[in-house]
Amino acid sequence: MAENFKIGGVSISRGETRRIDLPVVRLYTDTEMAIPVYVQRGKKSGPTMFVSAALHGDELNGIEIISRLIGSRALKSLRGTLIAVPVVNVYGVLQHSRYLPDRRDLNRSFPGSAKGSLAARMAHVFLDEIVSKCDYGIDLHTGAIHRSNLPQIRANLDDEETRAMADAFGVPVLLNATLRDGSLRQAATDLGVRILLYEAGEALRFDELCIRAGVKGIVNVLRHLQMLPKSRRQRTIEPFVARRSGWLRASDSGIVNHKKGLGDHVLKGEVLATIADPYGHQLDRVICNADGIIIGKQNIPLVQEGEAMYHIAYFHEPQEVAENLELLQDSLLPDENF
Repeated sequence: MAENFKIGGVSISRGETRRIDLPVVRLYTDTEMAIPVYVQRGKKSGPTMFVSAALHGDELNGIEIISRLIGSRALKSLRGTLIAVPVVNVYGVLQHSRYLPDRRDLNRSFPGSAKGSLAARMAHVFLDEIVSKCDYGIDLHTGAIHRSNLPQIRANLDDEETRAMADAFGVPVLLNATLRDGSLRQAATDLGVRILLYEAGEALRFDELCIRAGVKGIVNVLRHLQMLPKSRRQRTIEPFVARRSGWLRASDSGIVNHKKGLGDHVLKGEVLATIADPYGHQLDRVICNADGIIIGKQNIPLVQEGEAMYHIAYFHEPQEVAENLELLQDSLLPDENF
């Protein structure tokens, strides 16, 4: 662990905690916009890990996760360095928008450029000042607007060390996800940074279960990396890996009556929803195409033909996954301290 550790030109010594405003681009009004960065360095050497949220400006669960994380008593015994960035896309959060003012998706703009678009410049700053200085990372996300995601980890599970981190996080579902061009995960991987993507909840909403699972999961990973002492408690959730998943789409437009919800174990041929016209006449049914678990779901009861409605992860033993979801809920007691 380097003695001389800097972010945005600010030096942070071992045993020190700093809050840094990392400048990005000014507004029309000449107001300086900055990414808020929290850095905590342990007195003892260890890895460096970043945790980031609101890369998409309408995905708010991660902001609360980081807020609770940095207030956790567990971090008092931190080894190494933790960099927590609760709001990456400051512009998007201000506008309640997934995107930047130039309508670009920040998570499709990496590695970015110092002289490119607004999105490219922000991606370049974040990658250069934060990600490149880390050994590991956890990026926090939710579903898109009007869609909810079951707590899940997406990562390159073919990498042994990444898989061990994903197992340690402690959610029931792990999805072996391919890298997307321009994503933070791809850029981090290219730099040799092992990274997990935590997906849970819905855009523009707080979900208490998802938030608590996120805080606990990050602390679990810090313990796994020996950045925090091991817990005496036994982990009771054994994650299941989905090697493939898929979206079921609406075959007609109309009013939706959902029959199944997030985390439900569903069987091939089972009716997941019905679609009706405004007079109540049934137009179609959404039929499950294979056994699995619903890990993503549209929430708004209106659908257009071709619109994605249910994201299903396919497992050999989906019933056991559903049982572990109940264990997750039982383990996240309101008075538990991490």
